[in-house]
Amino acid sequence: MQLTWLDPEQPEMPFPDLDRALKDPDGLLAIAGCLTPPRLINAYRSGVFPWYNPGEPILWWSPDPRLVLFPDQLKVSRSLAKTLRHNPFHITFDQSFAQVMQACAAPRNADSGTWINHDMLQAYCRLNQMGIAHSVEVWLEDELVGGLYGLGIGKIFFGESMFHRYRDASKVALVYLVRKLQADGYQLIDCQVKSDHLISLGACEIARSQFKQFLDRYCLNPEPWTK
Repeated sequence: MQLTWLDPEQPEMPFPDLDRALKDPDGLLAIAGCLTPPRLINAYRSGVFPWYNPGEPILWWSPDPRLVLFPDQLKVSRSLAKTLRHNPFHITFDQSFAQVMQACAAPRNADSGTWINHDMLQAYCRLNQMGIAHSVEVWLEDELVGGLYGLGIGKIFFGESMFHRYRDASKVALVYLVRKLQADGYQLIDCQVKSDHLISLGACEIARSQFKQFLDRYCLNPEPWTK
């Protein structure tokens, strides 16, 4: 099946039907385009996200199945519950968005690279300034030791990446995110692709067709991120 080429000059150009995504590699749907706010918002509303290596054309993905976390299904282990009870951290929202992205972009080991390149950083920082992309920061005294970021559109949060420099710090960020999303009436957290770490926290896989139904129902216009 031939991939759809997206015109960089037409950010409103619709994505092809998700059923046109390749099975190998799983979910590859389109190529090229741009990272402007209209293109990115259009992508997430359509069930699509960008992922590509630096120096390569932008690749757009919609895997099947899709990993999601229903907020009321978050699993908190005994050890994590203990950390939360004796919480040594200070938690903030949207205070250091770029810093969180940069920390998520750092290689996880000596042999790994990163897909969060300069263009991605600039693009998502623009979305943060527009009140669409958000971050959770976990501080130990004055040091940023964990966090995550993603997009809030309608009543769905599209998680992008998380990091930790201190035990349980990223898990604590997720717990605080879920609490906030529940308070704001969010219905779903998109986790994109299968991760044993996220499954241990309660995430599950659903069919792409079911994910699309959630988008059609809950992924409406971006709403203000309550303080």
